Amino acid sequence: MESAVLIAIACLFAFVSGMNDGGALLATGLKLPAIRPAVGILTLVVLVALVPLVTHRVALTFVNRLATFHGAEAKIAMSVAVVAALIVVMTLSAIGRPTSLTLAIVGGLTGAGLGWGLPVSAGSVALVLAFGLAAPVVGGLLAWVVIQLLVKVTTSRGLPRWHWAGFLLQTIAYSANDGQKMLAIFMIAMGFSNAPLTYTSLGALLFGLGAGYGLPRAGRTLSREIIVSRPLHGVTAELASGTAVIACSALGMPVSMTQAIAGGLIGAGVAQGAGRVRWYAAVKIVSAWLLTLPASALLAGVAAYVVKALTG
Repeated sequence: MESAVLIAIACLFAFVSGMNDGGALLATGLKLPAIRPAVGILTLVVLVALVPLVTHRVALTFVNRLATFHGAEAKIAMSVAVVAALIVVMTLSAIGRPTSLTLAIVGGLTGAGLGWGLPVSAGSVALVLAFGLAAPVVGGLLAWVVIQLLVKVTTSRGLPRWHWAGFLLQTIAYSANDGQKMLAIFMIAMGFSNAPLTYTSLGALLFGLGAGYGLPRAGRTLSREIIVSRPLHGVTAELASGTAVIACSALGMPVSMTQAIAGGLIGAGVAQGAGRVRWYAAVKIVSAWLLTLPASALLAGVAAYVVKALTG
């Protein structure tokens, strides 16, 4: 019973991940016709399904390093964690504060683990948070460098090729990192330690459906609100965020691709004049990030404690 409920929650989580993350991955290139949305979503689906078969270190971090989720009771705790994360993200989105689903699930897992009495590694949680805070900063710094290089080595006619390179890099990085939070839930639900193609494909398909549904809103947030975006800024953000997130993937550290993209857009804007950045929008997004993790942890912790008391 616990497995069936968690699988259903995992399917919903994959769809919401597509809404929240998939649109953001496509948003940076909306002003370039090189990659049509349908082609971009298909590419995302294929890579999200296949890359975890090669490496799923980040999924194992979600499963084993933050808190130990094993056994029937742990499946209930994981269900509580995911539901809490979804509630926080959807509530903030509803009031116009789009946020990071990765931050929400990290907070939810930590809070549910504490509330249920599972072993929680304070060191691992602190390390994940440190990498999460660093990712958008590194993305911004890399973008500041990359945009100046692109200005020197490419023209407007050559920019679509860089867009394809940046989009593929970004998508591979997402599939090796941020996207594996979906796989982690299936792993706990089914009790496996590898990444079967059946489940990665199911998660990828639901992710693609969510991406198609959420693209208009996510695209508006990232490509219009943060900076007065030009195609060069979008390509720069793709290359910078992809590089930053792949580096974190190699260490098994989950980070938010949407945060890295936002950092990349701000870095690209600052490199060509700080006036291009809409700082009020950036502050609004950062404030939502700061609220997401503690809110998810608190909600999941209280809910897990109550559920355990009622079922114990």
